[in-house]
This record gives sequence, C-alpha cells and structure tokens, in this order.
Amino acid sequence: MQIGLLTAPFEDTELQDVAAWAGANGFSSLEVACWPSLGGENRRYAGTSHINVDGLSADQGQDIISGLAEHGVSISGLGYYPNPLHADEAHREDVIGHLKKVITGASIMGLSIVNTFVGGDRTLNVDENWRRAQKIFAPIVAHAKDSGVKLCFENCPMIFSYDEWPGGHNIAYSPIIWRRIFEEWGDAVGMNFDPSHLILQFIDQNRFIKEFGPHMAHVHAKDLMIDRDGLYERGILSAGMGWQVPRLCGLGDVDWSDFFSSLYRVGYDGPIIIEHEDRLFEGTDEKIKRGFLLARDVLQPFIK
Repeated sequence: MQIGLLTAPFEDTELQDVAAWAGANGFSSLEVACWPSLGGENRRYAGTSHINVDGLSADQGQDIISGLAEHGVSISGLGYYPNPLHADEAHREDVIGHLKKVITGASIMGLSIVNTFVGGDRTLNVDENWRRAQKIFAPIVAHAKDSGVKLCFENCPMIFSYDEWPGGHNIAYSPIIWRRIFEEWGDAVGMNFDPSHLILQFIDQNRFIKEFGPHMAHVHAKDLMIDRDGLYERGILSAGMGWQVPRLCGLGDVDWSDFFSSLYRVGYDGPIIIEHEDRLFEGTDEKIKRGFLLARDVLQPFIK
C-alpha cells in the first residue's frame, strides 16, 4: 500500500509544488484533480485543475509523470467528480464530455484509473436514476474500456445540504446499487472506496469490504464524525444535514484498525489516498498541510 493525497484542496498551487511538498513529507502517491481548466463546479474541494487534459499530448503527459517522479511521487489516478446524471441536459453533456477527456488523458499518460461519480437526479428515486445510468454510462464505460482505463465510482451519497435534497447527487452508495453496477459492467468498472460514507449510512464497514473488496481499485481515507446532538435534533431522515461532520483520519468514527484489517484480508494492496474535507484544517495552505500530516500519522502504522 502507498499513502497519498487528493490534490483538490491545493487549488492555487502548481502540481509540481504539491508533489515536492508531498514527497518531502512521506507521501508517495497523488490522485490528481482534473476539473476543466477554465473553471469547474462551484463546490467546496471541486474545480481544481492540476492537469489540463484538454488536448494533452503524450510528451506533456510524460513530462508531468517524470517531474513527479523526481519528488518520489507517482499518480494513483485522475480525479473528476461531477454529476453525469444531472437533470439539466446541457450541464450533463458538458461534464460527460470532460469526463471522456479525463479518460483519454489518463490513457495518454499510461494511467489505469479515473475516479468519478455515477451521479444522480435528486428529484428521482434510485430505480429511476439507475435506468438513466444504464443508458447514459454505456458509451462512457465503453470509452474507458477501449482506452485501457478502469472507471472507478466513489460510494458517496452526495447529500449534505438542501441543494441535494431529497435524493442526493450520486446513487452509487449502497450495496444494492453496487451489485447492479458490477452486474451491468463487470470488471470494466471499479470502486473508489471511502469508508466515511458508510458511517453516514450506518452500513457495516467490514461486511461491505468483504463483499466488494475485490472490486476496490482505489481507496480514499476520510473520516466522519456523527454529531449526536445534531442527530438527536434533526433525526436520521435529514440525511446528514446538521449531524454529519467530515473529518481527517483519526478525528471521526471510522475504525481504522478494522478498516486496514479488512482491506488486507481481501487482498487490497493499492493506494490509500487521503481526502481532506475537514473545515478545522482549511483556510490556508499551511492549515491544509497540517491536516494531511495529521492523517498521515494516523494511517502510517498500518501501511506495510
């Protein structure tokens, strides 16, 4: 396993500078944020473009990889997390077009992983969204397969505020949907697993890893704290609004010992990428770095 980080919080820092800091501080892998270079979604920790995949050449791609290697850092995958099932057709076509460019860019660079969301129309139920996903994603999955790239979906419900209410912006969050995904597309797709999203849903972590571990091609390390007072006040049907708090590893309710024990048992030996969404450690690059270092120290004893 390798400890790395998702570059999205360093939106104003050049990728090589992020790599220089990461390599000097014990991180050996980066998931590189690849939103459109002319601006992405107006969402926290989204919109960062550390590699402009639009028109990326093979030489440019190899220059990037070589530059990172000088700092002892490799790329675990390219990350772009939009909503390909968005209700607005124009928006949907824009993000799908860019997602295909990210897939092409990964292929040009010789990378095998692109991480994204399935997405969802929050006004539709899960079954209605799934029928749309089967149709909309068929050509995207085919493009990834033809490009030699595994498309990996994150297991996040994407429901944190009234902007996502009531159905959320990503339907790939529960075991019943993940079984459909792998029955539909098999090994052409994978899971980008984040344990914090199981805490939100009160889903058994060890059981989930046991069932879906063989499909996990990429793993995020993010914690989540359940604010029990907020949960008492609002109830579970508020779906996280007012009671779920994203935290850095070790500051929430994820059992990291069980997490790594379960991953080792299913044979996962890939990257462990720290995802930073902790408001207590944001605002400046120095605070963001402190957060990443804290998470690194929590995870390091489990990495062999």
